[in-house]
Amino acid sequence: MSKSDPWNTTDQLDVETLAVMVERLEARAQHPAFVAMLDEYLDAMSIDTAASVLDLGCGTGVASRRICARPGFRGKCIGIDLSPYMVAEAGRLSTIEGRNDCVRFETGDTHSLGLADASFDAVVAHTLFSHVDDPLAVLGEAARVTRSGGKIAVFDGDYASQTFEQEDPEKSKADSETFIRSVVAQPRVLRQMPRLAKHHGLRILSVFPNMITDVGEADFWRSAVEAFRRLGPRSGLISAEAANSWADDQLRASDEGVFFASSNYYGYVLEKG
Repeated sequence: MSKSDPWNTTDQLDVETLAVMVERLEARAQHPAFVAMLDEYLDAMSIDTAASVLDLGCGTGVASRRICARPGFRGKCIGIDLSPYMVAEAGRLSTIEGRNDCVRFETGDTHSLGLADASFDAVVAHTLFSHVDDPLAVLGEAARVTRSGGKIAVFDGDYASQTFEQEDPEKSKADSETFIRSVVAQPRVLRQMPRLAKHHGLRILSVFPNMITDVGEADFWRSAVEAFRRLGPRSGLISAEAANSWADDQLRASDEGVFFASSNYYGYVLEKG
């Protein structure tokens, strides 16, 4: 497993850290730009026509809950996550939203699912691939459990492009690299997706390039800044004091109207032949 990315070891973390992660996932999931990107690829894969959907690395069930909320969706979802805490939280939130008749959540490892071949019409991996040890193996599992003609969606940040700017450009570059290495195992994996898809005989149907940028005031990226206070030091790459100092500097920039943070995001819709 990744030595630094806490999202890679959610089955081993304390409750306080997991609560920080849940807060970040849910804050991100409620942001209009993020919702739009999710809906964009769900529309492209015609998710409403799927009778069975697998949500890989489901976390709090952001993708499967959104699928179940679609007026035209009549199928069933299963969400799989490494963390029992996340599975419980996903179940709690789906209960609140009245989605229990549509989705259930289970613990499992996306590298080795233990599910039958060709058992799903569609598979969704929403913000998973940047955190796994072996992206090729995970995509292989997704392909294995997808029926012929079924769709696989892979969506994540292109974290190699992520930046948080500061007054000193060189310090900005160094600190952004530390941020990325502290919370992401595979920062370039979305750039590798065409090669990974070809390896497994998957056809690329659609690609959706997007960017989320906050200029002047922290909006989408505020919850990421706050989460880094707790998650960054777990990597061993930055001290708690340094993480807090960095976060304070980012929020001060927001208060002063000079904040800048940005990252590319990509959504792929793949088809199994």
